[in-house]
Amino acid sequence: MNMRKKPLPPVRWRRERGFTMVEMLVAMVVLAIGLLGIAALYLDSLRAGRTAIFRTQAVNLAADMADRIRSNRAAGLDYDAAYTDTPDEVAACATTAGCTPQELALSDLALWKAAIAVALPGGGGQVQVTAPAAAGETTSYVVTVRWSEVGADQPLEFQLAFTS
Repeated sequence: MNMRKKPLPPVRWRRERGFTMVEMLVAMVVLAIGLLGIAALYLDSLRAGRTAIFRTQAVNLAADMADRIRSNRAAGLDYDAAYTDTPDEVAACATTAGCTPQELALSDLALWKAAIAVALPGGGGQVQVTAPAAAGETTSYVVTVRWSEVGADQPLEFQLAFTS
């Protein structure tokens, strides 16, 4: 028996399967750029959502004041108030039973302005009343709600105009 060993085949360089370090780094850079774009879109959607919530609250608060004015028509002219006005709340005016229409108007304004201050950052409210020029004409009202937004140069505001 011949115990002679067979010669080894020549070494062939096989192409390795897998990724090189450079390919991995390029893939990581592309992935990081994509994730940064997604993060920017996410932040924009958060800002837009916050703005939408504030606008919805402003609309609801303006409609609330319009309803209060419509329900107390006898004191419609007493609802005229600027942003700087801070009316004192009339304690007994939770309903119309314990106060005059003018006291109810002051109470409504105080409650409304307090609600704006709680619901909106830097919020304030104003009601402009235009009395009728002649008998038989309607009184016009403009209810304005103003608030501050992060990143906005000017305060944002919502106006609701109606006649009664």
